[in-house]
Amino acid sequence: MAWFLKQKSGNRTNNLRDEGKNMRNIRPFMAILIVVGLMLLSGCAYVDVKSPLDVDLDRTTLGEKKGVAEARSVLWLFAWGDASYAAAAADGGITTLRHADQEVFNVLFGLYTRWRVVVYGD
Repeated sequence: MAWFLKQKSGNRTNNLRDEGKNMRNIRPFMAILIVVGLMLLSGCAYVDVKSPLDVDLDRTTLGEKKGVAEARSVLWLFAWGDASYAAAAADGGITTLRHADQEVFNVLFGLYTRWRVVVYGD
């Protein structure tokens, strides 16, 4: 006979005790579910953000040229690249910087991260 058709032996107190044991078994799974949900809500699982590096943007002209430089990190142990203004300006052949943006791409708390600087100028 199937387990769900069998009647439990014992009185109501034993049944309540069994239900309490079942709830204790469910608690770790609920905790994991809550943590995963919070990670997804807070941007810990995935981040892709672009923002300006300038503070005075009221009359900024971008210029004719664009240069990009980036650095990367993997497993919180290995990092490489040059995400400096100078590297981005050299990439675009820029001698006069007019504006700069930054981009950050991050997966799983920084398991993989990419920082990118984009400069505009002449």
